[in-house]
Amino acid sequence: MTVTDFSAGAAWISGDIVPIAEARIPILDWGFTRSDATYDVVHTWDGTFFRLDDHLARFWRGVQTLRYQLPVDDAEVRSILQQLVDVSGLSNAYVALIATRGAPMPGSRDPRDCRNQFYAFAIPFVWIADPEKQKVGLRMAISDRERIRPEAVDPTVKNYHWLDFQVALLQAYDAGAETVVLLNSDGNVCEGPGFNIFVVKSGALATPDRGALEGITRQTVIDICAANEIPMVIRPVSVSDLMEADEIIITSTAGGVMPISQVDDTPVGNGMPGEMFARIHRAYWDMHSDA
Repeated sequence: MTVTDFSAGAAWISGDIVPIAEARIPILDWGFTRSDATYDVVHTWDGTFFRLDDHLARFWRGVQTLRYQLPVDDAEVRSILQQLVDVSGLSNAYVALIATRGAPMPGSRDPRDCRNQFYAFAIPFVWIADPEKQKVGLRMAISDRERIRPEAVDPTVKNYHWLDFQVALLQAYDAGAETVVLLNSDGNVCEGPGFNIFVVKSGALATPDRGALEGITRQTVIDICAANEIPMVIRPVSVSDLMEADEIIITSTAGGVMPISQVDDTPVGNGMPGEMFARIHRAYWDMHSDA
């Protein structure tokens, strides 16, 4: 008897659970050919989903905004995600749920003719910066490439419009950096590939107010600040704010709360993760043990 190995991850494709290496979507799905998709990523830690309700609420808002009619409802999605975690045996997992436009009737270019699709997968937890890297912080470049304007693509609907991120990231790697942040059309700090950003100055935090995904980990940091009476504002963040910050913190489901130690060629603060990062990082992971 052959035992299927799901240890590298599992995917839900058209009603079947398959090993992640065997997961496929139809090549004519507009999620692939047109990036006509929305998605969300939630994680489990020690076997427990973190803020699943918030991730699903954001996912369903995106589905509604894009006018998808999915073949699954909220209860079924929850069940599918749990099945993927269970079958993979992953205690700490990165779990994605994806809605796509699907493929249209032959010859049609009308999105209303598409049969919308739902996919999901669970793989081992993903880190933008793993715990060892967080001890020294990441080197970040500021890109001269403008982030897609929110008037064109709504960033609060999580999407795969990442070519601006990808090109900017390649340029950052060429310059010796490990990640990158993009600016918006006003020349203010926006977001990076898969993360939100906070600047810390004189004990207060600020995070951009426009043109970025309203991340769940971002919201968690906002909640931590409120609970601990740490000053925090949502406002435009300039390049000067970034360069003059005492600390810079980035947030993502993929790794949680992470420090930036250098921007371009300039150290942030003393060039090492600071006290505010340590405080918020500790509070963030403490929330996982309380879940």
